[in-house]
Amino acid sequence: MDKLKRVLSGQDAEESSGVMDATTLSWGTRMKGFIACFAMGVLCSILGTCLLWVPRKGLILFAVFYTLGNIASIGSTVFLMGPMKQLKRMFEPTRLIATIVMLLCLVLTLCSAFWWHNKGLALIFCILQFFALAWYSISFIPFARDAVKKCASVCLS
Repeated sequence: MDKLKRVLSGQDAEESSGVMDATTLSWGTRMKGFIACFAMGVLCSILGTCLLWVPRKGLILFAVFYTLGNIASIGSTVFLMGPMKQLKRMFEPTRLIATIVMLLCLVLTLCSAFWWHNKGLALIFCILQFFALAWYSISFIPFARDAVKKCASVCLS
Protein backbone atom coordinates (compact mmCIF):
# COMPACT_ATOMS: atom_id res chain seq x y z
CA MET A 1 0.00 0.00 0.00
CA ASP A 2 2.88 2.36 0.76
CA LYS A 3 4.34 1.67 -2.69
CA LEU A 4 0.99 2.60 -4.31
CA LYS A 5 0.89 5.85 -2.33
CA ARG A 6 4.44 6.67 -3.40
CA VAL A 7 3.83 5.94 -7.10
CA LEU A 8 0.54 7.83 -7.29
CA SER A 9 1.90 10.85 -5.48
CA GLY A 10 5.05 10.86 -7.59
CA GLN A 11 7.35 10.54 -4.58
CA ASP A 12 9.53 7.86 -6.16
CA ALA A 13 10.55 10.09 -9.06
CA GLU A 14 10.87 13.26 -7.01
CA GLU A 15 12.19 11.92 -3.73
CA SER A 16 15.70 13.23 -4.23
CA SER A 17 14.53 16.83 -4.60
CA GLY A 18 12.17 16.56 -1.66
CA VAL A 19 9.34 18.06 -3.70
CA MET A 20 6.00 16.29 -3.53
CA ASP A 21 3.98 17.27 -6.60
CA ALA A 22 0.71 15.81 -5.35
CA THR A 23 -1.13 17.76 -2.71
CA THR A 24 -1.11 18.80 0.90
CA LEU A 25 -4.17 16.68 1.64
CA SER A 26 -3.67 13.52 3.68
CA TRP A 27 -3.76 10.15 1.92
CA GLY A 28 -7.14 9.32 3.49
CA THR A 29 -8.66 12.63 2.40
CA ARG A 30 -7.28 12.17 -1.11
CA MET A 31 -8.80 8.68 -1.32
CA LYS A 32 -12.17 9.99 -0.11
CA GLY A 33 -12.05 12.80 -2.67
CA PHE A 34 -11.14 10.35 -5.42
CA ILE A 35 -13.94 7.95 -4.50
CA ALA A 36 -16.52 10.74 -4.16
CA CYS A 37 -15.58 12.38 -7.46
CA PHE A 38 -15.40 9.06 -9.32
CA ALA A 39 -18.75 7.96 -7.86
CA MET A 40 -20.29 11.26 -8.97
CA GLY A 41 -18.92 10.63 -12.43
CA VAL A 42 -20.40 7.15 -12.58
CA LEU A 43 -23.70 8.45 -11.21
CA CYS A 44 -23.84 11.20 -13.87
CA SER A 45 -23.13 8.66 -16.61
CA ILE A 46 -25.85 6.32 -15.33
CA LEU A 47 -28.29 9.21 -14.95
CA GLY A 48 -27.49 10.29 -18.51
CA THR A 49 -28.23 6.79 -19.75
CA CYS A 50 -31.57 6.77 -17.92
CA LEU A 51 -32.43 10.21 -19.35
CA LEU A 52 -31.77 8.93 -22.85
CA TRP A 53 -35.36 7.69 -22.97
CA VAL A 54 -36.93 11.08 -22.12
CA PRO A 55 -38.95 12.28 -25.13
CA ARG A 56 -37.51 15.14 -27.23
CA LYS A 57 -34.61 16.21 -24.97
CA GLY A 58 -33.39 12.75 -23.95
CA LEU A 59 -30.42 12.50 -26.27
CA ILE A 60 -29.17 15.96 -25.34
CA LEU A 61 -29.56 15.21 -21.62
CA PHE A 62 -27.70 11.95 -22.15
CA ALA A 63 -24.85 13.73 -23.96
CA VAL A 64 -24.52 16.37 -21.26
CA PHE A 65 -24.68 14.03 -18.26
CA TYR A 66 -22.43 11.44 -19.92
CA THR A 67 -19.85 14.15 -20.64
CA LEU A 68 -20.08 15.57 -17.11
CA GLY A 69 -19.67 12.04 -15.77
CA ASN A 70 -16.51 11.52 -17.81
CA ILE A 71 -15.12 14.88 -16.74
CA ALA A 72 -15.76 14.02 -13.07
CA SER A 73 -14.17 10.59 -13.51
CA ILE A 74 -11.05 12.08 -15.10
CA GLY A 75 -10.98 14.79 -12.47
CA SER A 76 -11.12 12.24 -9.69
CA THR A 77 -7.53 11.21 -10.36
CA VAL A 78 -6.45 14.76 -9.49
CA PHE A 79 -7.08 13.77 -5.87
CA LEU A 80 -4.64 10.89 -6.18
CA MET A 81 -1.71 12.58 -7.90
CA GLY A 82 -2.39 16.31 -7.70
CA PRO A 83 -3.37 18.70 -10.47
CA MET A 84 0.10 19.43 -11.88
CA LYS A 85 1.20 15.82 -12.00
CA GLN A 86 -2.15 14.90 -13.58
CA LEU A 87 -1.65 17.50 -16.33
CA LYS A 88 1.97 16.45 -16.88
CA ARG A 89 0.97 12.80 -17.22
CA MET A 90 -1.99 13.61 -19.49
CA PHE A 91 0.29 15.39 -21.95
CA GLU A 92 3.20 12.94 -21.94
CA PRO A 93 4.16 11.90 -25.48
CA THR A 94 2.75 8.39 -25.01
CA ARG A 95 -0.76 9.66 -24.31
CA LEU A 96 -0.76 13.08 -25.98
CA ILE A 97 -2.93 12.05 -28.95
CA ALA A 98 -5.34 10.13 -26.72
CA THR A 99 -5.66 13.15 -24.42
CA ILE A 100 -6.28 15.58 -27.27
CA VAL A 101 -8.87 13.31 -28.91
CA MET A 102 -10.60 12.71 -25.58
CA LEU A 103 -10.75 16.42 -24.66
CA LEU A 104 -11.87 17.30 -28.19
CA CYS A 105 -14.68 14.73 -27.98
CA LEU A 106 -15.80 16.15 -24.62
CA VAL A 107 -15.98 19.67 -26.06
CA LEU A 108 -17.60 18.60 -29.35
CA THR A 109 -20.26 16.60 -27.50
CA LEU A 110 -21.27 19.67 -25.52
CA CYS A 111 -21.13 21.89 -28.63
CA SER A 112 -23.38 19.53 -30.57
CA ALA A 113 -25.84 19.39 -27.68
CA PHE A 114 -26.00 23.10 -26.77
CA TRP A 115 -25.03 25.17 -29.80
CA TRP A 116 -25.56 23.04 -32.88
CA HIS A 117 -28.64 21.22 -31.49
CA ASN A 118 -27.66 18.15 -33.50
CA LYS A 119 -28.65 14.96 -31.69
CA GLY A 120 -26.94 12.69 -34.20
CA LEU A 121 -23.60 14.43 -33.76
CA ALA A 122 -24.03 14.40 -29.99
CA LEU A 123 -24.51 10.63 -30.06
CA ILE A 124 -21.53 10.11 -32.39
CA PHE A 125 -19.32 12.26 -30.15
CA CYS A 126 -20.50 10.32 -27.08
CA ILE A 127 -19.46 7.08 -28.75
CA LEU A 128 -16.12 8.58 -29.77
CA GLN A 129 -15.78 9.94 -26.24
CA PHE A 130 -16.20 6.44 -24.84
CA PHE A 131 -13.49 4.97 -27.07
CA ALA A 132 -11.15 7.93 -26.56
CA LEU A 133 -11.52 7.72 -22.77
CA ALA A 134 -10.97 3.96 -22.85
CA TRP A 135 -7.81 4.35 -24.96
CA TYR A 136 -6.59 7.16 -22.69
CA SER A 137 -7.30 5.09 -19.56
CA ILE A 138 -5.47 1.99 -20.73
CA SER A 139 -2.42 4.12 -21.48
CA PHE A 140 -1.79 4.11 -17.73
CA ILE A 141 -1.60 0.29 -17.67
CA PRO A 142 1.75 -1.05 -18.88
CA PHE A 143 1.48 -2.94 -22.19
CA ALA A 144 -2.34 -2.69 -22.21
CA ARG A 145 -2.43 -0.81 -25.51
CA ASP A 146 -0.19 -3.41 -27.13
CA ALA A 147 -2.47 -6.18 -25.87
CA VAL A 148 -5.57 -4.41 -27.21
CA LYS A 149 -3.91 -3.81 -30.60
CA LYS A 150 -2.83 -7.45 -30.82
CA CYS A 151 -6.30 -8.70 -29.79
CA ALA A 152 -7.95 -6.43 -32.35
CA SER A 153 -5.60 -7.56 -35.13
CA VAL A 154 -6.25 -11.22 -34.31
CA CYS A 155 -10.01 -10.65 -34.25
CA LEU A 156 -10.01 -8.71 -37.53
CA SER A 157 -7.79 -11.13 -39.43
